[in-house]
Amino acid sequence: MNWNSTEFIWLDWAVLAIGLCGVVWAVYRAIVKDKKAQQGEDSSAYLFGKGEPWYVIGMAIFAANIGSEHLVGLAGTGAKSGVGMAHWEMQGWMILILGWLFVPFYQLMINKMGKIITMPDFLKFRYTQRTGSWLSIITLVAYILTKVSVTALTGGIFFKYLWGLNFWYGAIGLILITAVFTVFGGMKGVMTLSTIQTPILIIGSFLVLFLGLATLGGGNIVEGWSSMMDYCGQLNNGYGTTHMFHWEEGDSMYQEYPGFVVFIGASIIGFWYWCTDQHIVQRVLGQVPGEDNAEVMKRARRGTIAAGFFKVLPCFMFLIPGMIAAALAQKGAFELGETDAAFAVMVQQVLPAGIKGIVTIGFICALVASLAAFFNSCATLFTEDFYKPLKKGMSEAHYVLVGRIATVVVVILGFAWLPIMMGMDTLYNYLQGIQSLLAPAMVVVFACGILSKRVTPKAGEYTMIVGFLIGMLRLVTNVFTDTGKAVMEGAFWENTAWFWQTNWLVFECWLLVFLLVFIYAVSLFTPAPSQAQVDAITFTKEFKASIKQSWGAFDIIGTLVVIGLCACFYAYFW
Repeated sequence: MNWNSTEFIWLDWAVLAIGLCGVVWAVYRAIVKDKKAQQGEDSSAYLFGKGEPWYVIGMAIFAANIGSEHLVGLAGTGAKSGVGMAHWEMQGWMILILGWLFVPFYQLMINKMGKIITMPDFLKFRYTQRTGSWLSIITLVAYILTKVSVTALTGGIFFKYLWGLNFWYGAIGLILITAVFTVFGGMKGVMTLSTIQTPILIIGSFLVLFLGLATLGGGNIVEGWSSMMDYCGQLNNGYGTTHMFHWEEGDSMYQEYPGFVVFIGASIIGFWYWCTDQHIVQRVLGQVPGEDNAEVMKRARRGTIAAGFFKVLPCFMFLIPGMIAAALAQKGAFELGETDAAFAVMVQQVLPAGIKGIVTIGFICALVASLAAFFNSCATLFTEDFYKPLKKGMSEAHYVLVGRIATVVVVILGFAWLPIMMGMDTLYNYLQGIQSLLAPAMVVVFACGILSKRVTPKAGEYTMIVGFLIGMLRLVTNVFTDTGKAVMEGAFWENTAWFWQTNWLVFECWLLVFLLVFIYAVSLFTPAPSQAQVDAITFTKEFKASIKQSWGAFDIIGTLVVIGLCACFYAYFW
């Protein structure tokens, strides 16, 4: 048997089949055990989970973030642009803001409302009903048109490169398997799958990293790293792709990622995604009935600290292996026809027989867990924010069924959007562009909602609407102008060039500034928040005491280490 075969041999297929059967059994056992403990269906448990341990929360947050767009897009970006996109991945420090700042406010709101909340719940209570409804609509549309469809699209690409599988078989198969898993597994299934896949994915990806470096360095990992840095340092017309900041206008990457603006723009998107997005926040909101605030916040915070550690890893798991793939291809080790094939080719070329099968198990679990998390979040938003207010007093089993039907609808809409996504040749940039247009309004509304008692309900509502409409208008101009690259003639286009031609990150920053001014300006002319709304963001002495009880030396040390790791990465790749 050829242990160094670059193809999937019988041993890989056998390991893959046995491993996937084991995963299905483990998830099934966890779900059955959880249902027996609950003594029946529970929509809250199905949608949010029930007080998982902090390390499971950390793994679930990490797994929810890691999807096929990382396996394909991030590795491909590494092969093409080096560490320029690392700003979006080196955000372990941003997840800490969720645990230290936002979780206490969300827990306070849970106490006020007497139930686990969704993000639209928070906005409905702090601002107006319409504000929460707008967030639900925006989130559902964004999930369907970007998250679900893109994950399926890039999953199809990954399986195509890894196994030679027809794109549609891979994409449709991934959606169908994930839909079935989500419908019957709920949040417990997602949490369990996340726990299984996270260590496999981490170990497998680091095997790709170290074996790739060893191959590049002729058996020496250190030599391999030097060779990779030397090769990538000569790219980009001599400016190199081994640094995160591009300061000189002559640098071709400066036009896309100008100077320090790239850090600010990535942080705005990260703040929205890690601190306010239902897809992520949902993982820290589960709790055991009757549990005191200190324990809930301790578990949630430590979960975010664990996720912060995990979030340091993707650059080494995917982005740098993409850089290694480019260097190996340049040396003639293999052909890399497309940069998006980088990670799949690395799995084929550097992993020994049998290990390919084990690593692929983790990758499949990652794809399903990430897509399932999106499906579950969509079911949560629809059930909690639209259906329950209309159909009050129904049984828990009924609400679970509605959540499952909502998942099926999301699957159908994802299928409908896939052919349109297939026609887009700049998928990864398109995704970041969409996020940059949605994030400023979310950041302003949520941050001002918890940090300022002066911001009025109507100001929050109008800011959400105006920010969304401006973002969508910019998106329309992006379609017509190829994101500002095309030269548009005519008086109208020339007079509005400041709007459609401004760099996407610069536009994002100015939109944030405008919305901050806007929300405070509108607050001057609209009715002040009610006492209940002010109380919802005001910590009582008892609640402050529970916050203090929820953290200790472990939390502080873990937080400082996460920040230090991020700082070291920035210092090395400055």
